[in-house]
Amino acid sequence: MSLNLSLVIPAYNEAARLGKTLRAAFEYLNAQTSESEIIVVDDGSTDETAQVAAESFENFAGRTSTNFIGLPANRGKGHAVRAGLLAARAPVALFSDADLSTPLTETPKLVAPIRAGEYDLVFGSRALDRSLIGVHQPWRREQSGRVFNLVMRLATGLPFWDTQCGFKAFRMDVCRPIVEAARIDRFGFDVELLYVAHLAGLRLHERAVRWNDMAGSKVSFMSGLDGFLELRELRREARRGSYDRALAATRALAQSPQARAPIFHAGDAPESDVSPELASASRRI
Repeated sequence: MSLNLSLVIPAYNEAARLGKTLRAAFEYLNAQTSESEIIVVDDGSTDETAQVAAESFENFAGRTSTNFIGLPANRGKGHAVRAGLLAARAPVALFSDADLSTPLTETPKLVAPIRAGEYDLVFGSRALDRSLIGVHQPWRREQSGRVFNLVMRLATGLPFWDTQCGFKAFRMDVCRPIVEAARIDRFGFDVELLYVAHLAGLRLHERAVRWNDMAGSKVSFMSGLDGFLELRELRREARRGSYDRALAATRALAQSPQARAPIFHAGDAPESDVSPELASASRRI
């Protein structure tokens, strides 16, 4: 079976909402014409996350392939996301937060440009078009996020406006060395992936997506503070040359003709990066 998309969902103590999330994910993917897989990465949960995932796989998977990865201890969202990305079998992998704060109907905005050979990494952004935000974060969290992004831009030189939205897609044949080399496990892991990909010269694209704040966020005031420390750690690791081998491997891969070629399967119809509810039924991932 030739897979088109790997959807990675990191989960830590998500028993209360994971079932609803997986049901929605399976419904969306099973409605597509191409084959996909869902990878749930349990980051050392102490609740019934694993049981809920197993029940959802059994009841709702349909023709979508499934993979459950149970990590022995809680290491952080970054570690869980990397485990899922490295297990992905499709040429394009997308990770989404377990609360689906960005609805999966926004998937074509990220996946279609990668499959068309235009970009290597496309990530959702709440900052580019705030009219797409349905439910905003509390004012203090929203402002602290803006401060973090300003400091991030100054510390890394990245030109992006929102690195923390939990909705990112990767062309895995060129991004795999970067994922393997990444080492930040918690709040700053998104910045690390984007920073190293940017240094490697990959084609990155920030895309406005719809987003809604969801109750039960795992992001705390302290984790936000840790993010600033992780920015310093990121710069230190870069100066030490910790990413040099991954940068060299990624640049070599990116120079091959295959890395610039579109990713299409036999019988594929032309794609649109418009959300499916705004396009015809045939214009999906």
